[in-house]
Amino acid sequence: MRIGIVCYPTFGGSGVLATELGKALAEKNHQVHFITYQQPVRLNEFNANIFYHEVRVPTYPLFDYPPYETALASTMVDVIVNQHLDLLHVHYAIPHASAAYMAKQIILKTTGKNIPVITTLHGTDITLVGRDKTYAPVVTFSINESDAITAVSDNLREETYKSFKIEKDIEVIHNFVDVSRFRKKGIDAFRRVIAPNGERILMHASNFRKIKRIDDVVRIFANVVKQVPSKLLFVGDGPERPAAESLSRDLGICDEIRFVGKQEQIEEILAISDLFLLTSDYESFGLAALEAMAAGVPVISTNAGGLPEINIHGETGFLSPVGDVAGMSQHAIDLLSNEDMLNRFKINAMKQSDRFDIHNIVPIYEDLYNRFL
Repeated sequence: MRIGIVCYPTFGGSGVLATELGKALAEKNHQVHFITYQQPVRLNEFNANIFYHEVRVPTYPLFDYPPYETALASTMVDVIVNQHLDLLHVHYAIPHASAAYMAKQIILKTTGKNIPVITTLHGTDITLVGRDKTYAPVVTFSINESDAITAVSDNLREETYKSFKIEKDIEVIHNFVDVSRFRKKGIDAFRRVIAPNGERILMHASNFRKIKRIDDVVRIFANVVKQVPSKLLFVGDGPERPAAESLSRDLGICDEIRFVGKQEQIEEILAISDLFLLTSDYESFGLAALEAMAAGVPVISTNAGGLPEINIHGETGFLSPVGDVAGMSQHAIDLLSNEDMLNRFKINAMKQSDRFDIHNIVPIYEDLYNRFL
């Protein structure tokens, strides 16, 4: 198949999933064409079946806000025609689904070809941005005009039906992880640099937006470090990082915390971690948590959104209500203080992640594509 994948190229879950899906499809000898405004961060290796097409947005004095959606639709048309694509798979509804609808109509009008469009919903395109009255009519229309709709969790499917008048079936195809990539043995020298006295290592990774509740991570760690000698690694970057750094100084724990910024080889950091913290207001799925579990790292998380679909309370980690800093702190302390329980949870986390291995999920997408070809 010749597949066009449209996504955001950043470290967010939708871009990561889209990129990893494209790479996996290319390994199975499909021809994959990424269409976005810059090369996806995880598209970092050569594969003869992978192509990247940059969306160039001309700037004119007339435009305060250059029309990216129009440029994207035009690029889609160009790639469909010149690369003879069989279908488009767009990730994140805004603005990709509406741009795909426009491209589909142009292709149908000019060539007579009906190019199938599959839209995968990822989370904030539905639960946050999509609900804005500014976007809601277009989001609803473009989702309904897609040939197939998928969501990355049962929870997101339910939220979509609640928020929009969707007339079609939404198929749940869970996010996935390349388990083999995360089954690494930790490098002792690396761990000793972070925790020279054998301290436990806690970790959080995200894009540091408000929805992630980064201050809760800091406060949980402040409680944990009082009872269990520990270090905290913050992976990623974003608008809430300065506030988190300031809070860590105010609480007198800044020396125990490292902000390591955006990291492409996150599996190397997970390999030396003992516990993963995810305190979000909402996660449509929780890909960061799944990656941690694939590396054998138990997860302390909220019970928001799709997290209970992957993090099993009392087995792979613990779930708590949003904002329950005390509860999450105690769960972390209990786990880190009990070596036998921690090791059992690590094994359970890896077993649970096997359910979401890329080799189990990618064939489901292939079957979906084949319905329209």
